[in-house]
Amino acid sequence: MMPKGEGTGTLDERIIGALVGAAVGDALGGPVEGYSPEQITERHGGRVHGIVGPWNGDAWRTARPIAPYHKGDGHVTDDTLMTHALVRVYATVRDHLDAYAVAEHLVPDLMGAPRWIPELEAEALPLQRIFLAEKWLVARLHYGHVDPREAGTGNIVNCGAAMYMAPVGLVNAANPPAAYAEALDIAGAHQSSYGREAAGIFAAAVAAACTPGATPDSVVSACLALAKDGTRSAIQAVCEVAARHTDFESALGPLREAVAPYDTVGPDYRSPSLGARRPSRLHSIEELPIALGMLVVSGGDYRHAVLGSVNYGRDCDSIATMSGALAGALGSQVPHDWAKTVAESSRLDLDAPARTLAEVTHEIFERDLRRRRTHESAYAALTGTSCSD
Repeated sequence: MMPKGEGTGTLDERIIGALVGAAVGDALGGPVEGYSPEQITERHGGRVHGIVGPWNGDAWRTARPIAPYHKGDGHVTDDTLMTHALVRVYATVRDHLDAYAVAEHLVPDLMGAPRWIPELEAEALPLQRIFLAEKWLVARLHYGHVDPREAGTGNIVNCGAAMYMAPVGLVNAANPPAAYAEALDIAGAHQSSYGREAAGIFAAAVAAACTPGATPDSVVSACLALAKDGTRSAIQAVCEVAARHTDFESALGPLREAVAPYDTVGPDYRSPSLGARRPSRLHSIEELPIALGMLVVSGGDYRHAVLGSVNYGRDCDSIATMSGALAGALGSQVPHDWAKTVAESSRLDLDAPARTLAEVTHEIFERDLRRRRTHESAYAALTGTSCSD
């Protein structure tokens, strides 16, 4: 395991760590999603320390409010399905993406390519599993023919776009501003307001985590340098509180209190008010600030960050997806037993998307290098200077 707070590893290792780390965090958080820390403790006889079964046991097929999804036993959720779908888009385009790539490639992938869906225990179209906020992509882009750059307007404002933006940060490794700009463009097809902003900042955070020598504090600083409005305020408030803790147990309540003024969902996660998830310059999604907070609390340690995210409850599969990606990108090792169980239970090769994205990332960097050199030469000709001046 990496020393706390010391970003290490090659680019390929960081890409594997981030994507595998995101999937494992997703799988650990899935079975307790939507519940409070107190409910989780009561159900499991204490904090969750690894992979657990469905909340309702063998009754998962019919028990409300989750049915018919088999959440638990190492099954990834829609966070990972969407992340892997975005990797496939990169593999097709083999260059930077924008909102039009979502319309031209991601939407057809969701609609037309049956895949194994762990929570359904069946092969199905990803469209049949993803949440309504992600189905919005299909309704707006395929059926509504909306300009992809504006299609996210009108959707509920949530973490739906942010949760699968890790690949954007990895393609732009060590360049947070570029990751932020690319993710904002991509997310315009899916989200608006602080949901779109969170997508940009999460991608930037992953890119910052890939910087040699990165620490949780440097990742947060990169986010604060780019974030706007309520998203910036929420990250700052949560991470200031997180800095006072070194164990997630003591941090659970204080982190929730810190993010509460910016969260529109309210105290009852399953019964949000009429004012929830509406556009605002004052608010933020809950998941990203908490994921960053858990990264700070853990000092960058994968196991600690993810378990803190899982036991936080609420939308903890997405929180653990984000904190897992960030800790993995910093170089902290994903526990082998967790990764093995998730891969086998979900019937997924967790390394394959990472290998694909690493290959594409190297290609994109070479394209960027050629583009920069072409621009430098043109600028030199225009100004009568040499590129070395």
